[in-house]
Amino acid sequence: MQAIIELNNVTFGYGEQPVLENIDLHLHAGQFAAMVGPSGAGKTSLLKLILGTLQPTSGRVLLQGKHGKLRIGYVPQLEDVDWNFPVTVEQAVFMGRIRQFNLWPWPTASDKAAMHEVLERLEIADLAQKHIRNLSGGQQQRVFLARALISQPDILVLDEPTTGVDLRTAENVLHLLADFNHQGITILMTTHDLNMAAAHIPWIICLNRQIIAQGTPEAVFTPEILNQTYRADMLVIHQDGMLFVQQKPHLHTYHDILPNPVLGHSES
Repeated sequence: MQAIIELNNVTFGYGEQPVLENIDLHLHAGQFAAMVGPSGAGKTSLLKLILGTLQPTSGRVLLQGKHGKLRIGYVPQLEDVDWNFPVTVEQAVFMGRIRQFNLWPWPTASDKAAMHEVLERLEIADLAQKHIRNLSGGQQQRVFLARALISQPDILVLDEPTTGVDLRTAENVLHLLADFNHQGITILMTTHDLNMAAAHIPWIICLNRQIIAQGTPEAVFTPEILNQTYRADMLVIHQDGMLFVQQKPHLHTYHDILPNPVLGHSES
Protein backbone atom coordinates (compact mmCIF):
# COMPACT_ATOMS: atom_id res chain seq x y z
CA MET A 1 0.00 0.00 0.00
CA GLN A 2 1.39 3.39 -1.04
CA ALA A 3 1.98 5.92 1.73
CA ILE A 4 0.27 9.29 1.39
CA ILE A 5 2.67 10.88 3.90
CA GLU A 6 6.34 9.97 4.11
CA LEU A 7 9.01 11.45 6.32
CA ASN A 8 12.42 10.08 5.37
CA ASN A 9 15.30 10.62 7.83
CA VAL A 10 13.89 14.03 8.81
CA THR A 11 15.73 16.23 11.30
CA PHE A 12 14.45 19.63 12.40
CA GLY A 13 15.55 22.21 14.93
CA TYR A 14 15.13 25.82 15.97
CA GLY A 15 18.76 26.89 15.66
CA GLU A 16 21.47 24.40 16.53
CA GLN A 17 19.40 22.33 18.97
CA PRO A 18 17.44 19.60 17.16
CA VAL A 19 13.79 19.16 18.12
CA LEU A 20 13.33 16.09 15.92
CA GLU A 21 16.03 13.66 14.81
CA ASN A 22 16.07 10.96 12.13
CA ILE A 23 12.30 10.69 11.78
CA ASP A 24 11.08 7.92 9.46
CA LEU A 25 7.30 7.82 9.28
CA HIS A 26 4.86 6.46 6.70
CA LEU A 27 1.09 7.00 6.91
CA HIS A 28 -1.29 5.23 4.55
CA ALA A 29 -4.72 6.25 3.29
CA GLY A 30 -7.44 5.34 5.79
CA GLN A 31 -5.22 5.27 8.88
CA PHE A 32 -6.35 6.75 12.19
CA ALA A 33 -3.18 7.54 14.15
CA ALA A 34 -2.21 9.49 17.25
CA MET A 35 1.18 10.80 18.32
CA VAL A 36 1.90 10.69 22.04
CA GLY A 37 4.87 11.92 24.02
CA PRO A 38 5.85 14.41 26.73
CA SER A 39 5.73 18.18 26.35
CA GLY A 40 8.66 19.31 24.22
CA ALA A 41 8.86 15.97 22.41
CA GLY A 42 8.37 17.62 19.00
CA LYS A 43 4.77 16.54 18.27
CA THR A 44 3.52 19.95 17.10
CA SER A 45 6.71 20.54 15.11
CA LEU A 46 6.20 17.24 13.32
CA LEU A 47 2.62 18.23 12.43
CA LYS A 48 3.88 21.56 11.07
CA LEU A 49 6.46 19.76 8.92
CA ILE A 50 3.62 17.73 7.40
CA LEU A 51 1.54 20.90 6.92
CA GLY A 52 4.48 22.60 5.22
CA THR A 53 4.61 25.54 7.63
CA LEU A 54 8.04 24.32 8.74
CA GLN A 55 10.81 22.92 6.56
CA PRO A 56 13.15 20.12 7.68
CA THR A 57 16.78 20.85 8.41
CA SER A 58 17.58 17.63 6.59
CA GLY A 59 15.62 14.73 5.13
CA ARG A 60 12.45 14.75 3.03
CA VAL A 61 8.71 15.16 3.64
CA LEU A 62 6.64 13.70 0.78
CA LEU A 63 2.88 14.07 0.37
CA GLN A 64 0.90 12.17 -2.26
CA GLY A 65 -2.90 12.41 -2.53
CA LYS A 66 -5.41 10.59 -4.71
CA HIS A 67 -5.09 13.15 -7.50
CA GLY A 68 -1.50 14.24 -6.95
CA LYS A 69 -1.62 16.99 -4.33
CA LEU A 70 -2.71 15.95 -0.86
CA ARG A 71 -5.54 18.04 0.60
CA ILE A 72 -5.02 18.59 4.33
CA GLY A 73 -7.51 19.94 6.85
CA TYR A 74 -5.89 21.34 9.99
CA VAL A 75 -7.45 21.76 13.44
CA PRO A 76 -5.17 23.76 15.80
CA GLN A 77 -5.10 23.63 19.58
CA LEU A 78 -7.94 25.68 21.03
CA GLU A 79 -5.48 27.62 23.18
CA ASP A 80 -3.69 28.84 20.04
CA VAL A 81 -6.81 30.54 18.64
CA ASP A 82 -7.54 34.26 19.16
CA TRP A 83 -11.15 34.00 20.32
CA ASN A 84 -11.56 37.78 20.24
CA PHE A 85 -11.01 37.87 16.48
CA PRO A 86 -14.28 39.35 15.15
CA VAL A 87 -15.79 36.46 13.21
CA THR A 88 -18.97 34.44 13.43
CA VAL A 89 -19.11 30.66 13.19
CA GLU A 90 -20.17 30.95 9.55
CA GLN A 91 -17.24 33.23 8.69
CA ALA A 92 -14.73 31.04 10.53
CA VAL A 93 -15.88 27.95 8.62
CA PHE A 94 -15.71 29.75 5.25
CA MET A 95 -12.01 30.40 5.92
CA GLY A 96 -11.46 26.71 5.23
CA ARG A 97 -12.85 27.19 1.74
CA ILE A 98 -10.78 30.23 0.74
CA ARG A 99 -8.18 28.22 -1.20
CA GLN A 100 -10.95 26.89 -3.44
CA PHE A 101 -12.31 30.34 -4.32
CA ASN A 102 -11.47 31.44 -7.86
CA LEU A 103 -11.23 35.06 -9.02
CA TRP A 104 -14.31 36.02 -7.02
CA PRO A 105 -13.24 36.09 -3.34
CA TRP A 106 -16.75 35.75 -1.90
CA PRO A 107 -18.56 32.48 -1.21
CA THR A 108 -20.88 31.27 -3.94
CA ALA A 109 -24.25 29.56 -3.48
CA SER A 110 -22.50 26.17 -3.65
CA ASP A 111 -19.99 27.31 -1.01
CA LYS A 112 -22.84 28.34 1.27
CA ALA A 113 -24.62 25.04 0.69
CA ALA A 114 -21.42 23.14 1.59
CA MET A 115 -21.01 25.25 4.72
CA HIS A 116 -24.58 24.56 5.92
CA GLU A 117 -24.13 20.86 5.16
CA VAL A 118 -21.00 20.55 7.28
CA LEU A 119 -22.56 22.59 10.13
CA GLU A 120 -25.58 20.28 10.08
CA ARG A 121 -23.29 17.28 10.07
CA LEU A 122 -21.57 18.55 13.20
CA GLU A 123 -24.88 19.62 14.82
CA ILE A 124 -23.93 23.31 15.11
CA ALA A 125 -26.07 24.79 12.32
CA ASP A 126 -28.02 26.85 14.86
CA LEU A 127 -24.76 28.59 15.89
CA ALA A 128 -23.90 29.96 12.41
CA GLN A 129 -24.41 33.63 13.35
CA LYS A 130 -22.85 33.45 16.83
CA HIS A 131 -19.44 34.97 17.59
CA ILE A 132 -16.86 32.23 18.14
CA ARG A 133 -15.85 33.59 21.57
CA ASN A 134 -19.39 32.98 22.88
CA LEU A 135 -19.22 29.23 22.31
CA SER A 136 -18.37 26.42 24.69
CA GLY A 137 -15.10 24.54 24.27
CA GLY A 138 -16.86 21.63 22.58
CA GLN A 139 -18.69 23.95 20.18
CA GLN A 140 -15.44 25.76 19.34
CA GLN A 141 -13.78 22.46 18.57
CA ARG A 142 -16.62 21.55 16.21
CA VAL A 143 -16.31 24.91 14.44
CA PHE A 144 -12.67 24.20 13.64
CA LEU A 145 -13.53 20.66 12.58
CA ALA A 146 -16.11 22.19 10.23
CA ARG A 147 -13.50 24.64 8.89
CA ALA A 148 -11.18 21.70 8.15
CA LEU A 149 -13.88 19.48 6.63
CA ILE A 150 -15.32 22.09 4.26
CA SER A 151 -12.12 21.84 2.19
CA GLN A 152 -12.93 18.13 1.58
CA PRO A 153 -9.55 16.95 2.86
CA ASP A 154 -7.80 13.66 2.24
CA ILE A 155 -6.34 13.89 5.73
CA LEU A 156 -7.29 15.64 8.94
CA VAL A 157 -4.39 16.85 11.10
CA LEU A 158 -5.39 17.79 14.64
CA ASP A 159 -3.23 19.19 17.44
CA GLU A 160 -4.55 18.12 20.85
CA PRO A 161 -8.26 18.09 19.83
CA THR A 162 -9.41 16.89 23.27
CA THR A 163 -7.40 19.31 25.41
CA GLY A 164 -9.41 21.99 27.20
CA VAL A 165 -12.77 20.24 26.92
CA ASP A 166 -14.60 18.07 29.43
CA LEU A 167 -14.55 14.26 29.33
CA ARG A 168 -17.93 13.90 27.61
CA THR A 169 -17.00 16.42 24.91
CA ALA A 170 -13.64 14.70 24.37
CA GLU A 171 -15.42 11.38 23.88
CA ASN A 172 -17.83 13.00 21.40
CA VAL A 173 -14.96 14.53 19.42
CA LEU A 174 -13.21 11.16 19.17
CA HIS A 175 -16.43 9.43 18.06
CA LEU A 176 -16.84 12.10 15.37
CA LEU A 177 -13.27 11.52 14.20
CA ALA A 178 -13.89 7.76 14.06
CA ASP A 179 -16.97 8.40 11.89
CA PHE A 180 -14.94 10.61 9.51
CA ASN A 181 -12.24 7.94 9.37
CA HIS A 182 -14.82 5.27 8.46
CA GLN A 183 -15.93 7.58 5.64
CA GLY A 184 -12.42 7.50 4.18
CA ILE A 185 -10.60 10.45 5.78
CA THR A 186 -7.11 9.71 7.08
CA ILE A 187 -6.56 11.17 10.54
CA LEU A 188 -3.37 12.14 12.38
CA MET A 189 -3.65 13.79 15.79
CA THR A 190 -1.58 14.51 18.86
CA THR A 191 -2.78 13.85 22.39
CA HIS A 192 -1.55 13.79 25.98
CA ASP A 193 -4.35 11.45 27.09
CA LEU A 194 -2.89 7.96 26.90
CA ASN A 195 -5.98 6.20 28.21
CA MET A 196 -8.26 7.89 25.69
CA ALA A 197 -5.79 7.04 22.95
CA ALA A 198 -5.71 3.41 24.09
CA ALA A 199 -9.50 3.22 23.99
CA HIS A 200 -10.14 5.01 20.69
CA ILE A 201 -7.07 5.19 18.42
CA PRO A 202 -6.00 2.09 16.45
CA TRP A 203 -2.43 3.23 15.65
CA ILE A 204 -0.09 4.96 18.12
CA ILE A 205 3.20 6.74 17.43
CA CYS A 206 5.38 7.24 20.52
CA LEU A 207 7.60 10.27 20.01
CA ASN A 208 10.33 11.94 22.00
CA ARG A 209 12.54 13.77 19.48
CA GLN A 210 12.77 10.39 17.76
CA ILE A 211 10.11 7.79 17.04
CA ILE A 212 10.45 5.38 19.93
CA ALA A 213 7.86 2.91 18.67
CA GLN A 214 4.66 2.71 16.66
CA GLY A 215 1.89 0.17 16.40
CA THR A 216 -1.38 -0.78 18.05
CA PRO A 217 -1.99 0.41 21.64
CA GLU A 218 -1.47 -3.14 22.88
CA ALA A 219 1.89 -3.33 21.13
CA VAL A 220 3.36 0.03 22.16
CA PHE A 221 1.76 0.79 25.49
CA THR A 222 4.18 -1.31 27.48
CA PRO A 223 6.16 -0.17 30.54
CA GLU A 224 9.43 -0.43 28.61
CA ILE A 225 8.32 1.70 25.62
CA LEU A 226 6.45 4.23 27.75
CA ASN A 227 9.39 4.57 30.15
CA GLN A 228 11.67 5.28 27.18
CA THR A 229 9.16 7.77 25.71
CA TYR A 230 8.36 9.71 28.90
CA ARG A 231 11.59 9.13 30.87
CA ALA A 232 9.38 8.12 33.78
CA ASP A 233 8.17 4.90 35.37
CA MET A 234 4.79 4.03 33.86
CA LEU A 235 2.28 1.46 35.01
CA VAL A 236 0.21 -0.48 32.44
CA ILE A 237 -2.87 -2.37 33.59
CA HIS A 238 -5.01 -4.75 31.52
CA GLN A 239 -8.50 -5.26 32.92
CA ASP A 240 -11.72 -6.57 31.34
CA GLY A 241 -10.25 -6.26 27.86
CA MET A 242 -9.21 -2.64 28.41
CA LEU A 243 -5.80 -1.05 28.79
CA PHE A 244 -5.01 1.63 31.37
CA VAL A 245 -1.82 3.67 31.72
CA GLN A 246 -0.63 5.86 34.57
CA GLN A 247 2.61 7.10 36.04
CA LYS A 248 3.79 5.01 38.96
CA PRO A 249 2.99 6.79 42.23
CA HIS A 250 5.77 8.21 44.36
CA LEU A 251 6.73 6.33 47.50
CA HIS A 252 5.41 9.12 49.71
CA THR A 253 1.70 9.75 50.32
CA TYR A 254 -0.18 12.99 50.91
CA HIS A 255 0.28 12.38 54.66
CA ASP A 256 4.00 12.98 54.18
CA ILE A 257 3.52 16.51 52.85
CA LEU A 258 0.80 17.72 55.22
CA PRO A 259 1.95 19.82 58.18
CA ASN A 260 1.86 17.96 61.48
CA PRO A 261 -0.65 19.79 63.67
CA VAL A 262 0.86 18.32 66.81
CA LEU A 263 4.44 19.23 66.00
CA GLY A 264 3.36 22.63 64.72
CA HIS A 265 1.58 23.49 67.98
CA SER A 266 3.41 25.19 70.80
CA GLU A 267 1.99 26.09 74.18
CA SER A 268 2.32 29.64 75.42
